[in-house]
Amino acid sequence: MDQILNRMTASQTSAHDSWIAEAIDRRVPNHSLEGGFYHRDDVYRHDVERIWRRGWLFAGHTCEVARPGDFFALEVDGDPLLIIRGDDGAVRALSNVCRHRGSLLCDAERGHAGRIVCPYHQWSYGRDGKLLTARGMHQGFDRSPYGLAAAHLRELEGLIYISLADEPPDFEPARRLLGPAARPQGLERARVAHAIDYEVAGNWKLVWENNRECYHCDVNHPEYIRANFDRYNAEDTPPRVRSEMESAIRGSDARWRDADLAVNHRNTGMAPFPAGATWYSANRTPLAPGYVSESLDGRRVAPLMGSYPDAGVGTLRLRTLPNFWNHSSCDHAVSTRLLPGGPQRTHVRVTWLVHEEAEEGKDYQLETLLPFWQRTSEQDWALVKHAQRGVNARAYRPGPFSATKEYNVEAFLRWYLAQVE
Repeated sequence: MDQILNRMTASQTSAHDSWIAEAIDRRVPNHSLEGGFYHRDDVYRHDVERIWRRGWLFAGHTCEVARPGDFFALEVDGDPLLIIRGDDGAVRALSNVCRHRGSLLCDAERGHAGRIVCPYHQWSYGRDGKLLTARGMHQGFDRSPYGLAAAHLRELEGLIYISLADEPPDFEPARRLLGPAARPQGLERARVAHAIDYEVAGNWKLVWENNRECYHCDVNHPEYIRANFDRYNAEDTPPRVRSEMESAIRGSDARWRDADLAVNHRNTGMAPFPAGATWYSANRTPLAPGYVSESLDGRRVAPLMGSYPDAGVGTLRLRTLPNFWNHSSCDHAVSTRLLPGGPQRTHVRVTWLVHEEAEEGKDYQLETLLPFWQRTSEQDWALVKHAQRGVNARAYRPGPFSATKEYNVEAFLRWYLAQVE
């Protein structure tokens, strides 16, 4: 029977891989993908194995685990993890599964732990994952082989990345590019002001495709377009707007360069991932005239963060595939984390960060800190939901991209297809 099941599984896997390979071969460049990429169960499983279990995933912020024993939980397609700071100061990504009989150890989203104690049979683990006690086990039982499994973890200027791979990709190229860009923001000296969790009714790739273009911004993001130039591209930027952009760049170039904050995104449109390093990207870009922060009125909503000398530093933008982007203004930062929830579901957490010494009600108010990115995010989630319903339809066929407005969607899909083929 086992041999028959194994042959069936192998046959199903081969059929699934064959569909993906054939669909990739059929794909017309600069067109969207076939609908099956967004709703087939086998494609989702392929995505999980080829992308989510092989690369580096943004997990959260180091300020969320400031003290030894602080932890937060996350789950990557059924793999529950605890991100916890140990007594030695190191942050670890430990499996949230007991080594006795597999019970979930902790179902709290975050908290502080002296020990990690299994609620089932009370096996207890240290903050480093070592098994400390195994109540009721026989005399001579050796605890040493039964510590919690751990995932690879890297810290980067206040950001935490994990990898579920046995041998993860080299992280250092990403560190070299992202580190200098992120350092002035001072994310390692931040605190979480607020976070909102969403279950988005769409495949994770649709969420990313939406992020990679501003073709939709004019009609759908009234707050965002007042603060940013992204809706324009080189071919259709009105002379007045081009003049405003050049003025903003000239007025800040010398000041930013002296502070190692020079603009590296001069063109309108969404900045691309660099060639040869397509899973990570960073750039600094100017804001529209009258804006020093991505807030509803463009004014500061919190104290300056990091090492910024003044408010006129534009916005820092960080992106890492497959699950993170961040927009940081002079006074606050907003991180978006994606986790796969199924072929047509994506779990999203949006987190607002401020300077570690900022106090709610005194230095910032949530009613002025949150709306810009809360509204923009929720507008996007509605668009993704509509896109998912459309690609599920039998009438859907891949459509052409705008060469001037959707080139970064094409770049994302080329990256994706290279991972799964």
